[in-house]
Amino acid sequence: MEETVIKVGGMSCQGCVGNITGVLAGLPGVASAEVSLEQGEARVRFEPSVVGRAALLAAIEDAGFDAA
Repeated sequence: MEETVIKVGGMSCQGCVGNITGVLAGLPGVASAEVSLEQGEARVRFEPSVVGRAALLAAIEDAGFDAA
């Protein structure tokens, strides 16, 4: 299990936080996703043999947010 912190841009409310949390939590291999509006980031625990960091970034971007 690995943990990564992804900077997320474009969030403006708790609805955005819920949206991103749901998108990340729905990916296979993701154990947990904690998204902070105040810090502008997502902290994700995931199984790297199942899902990679690039897929996490892509999922956030597909949801309409910036991810780095």
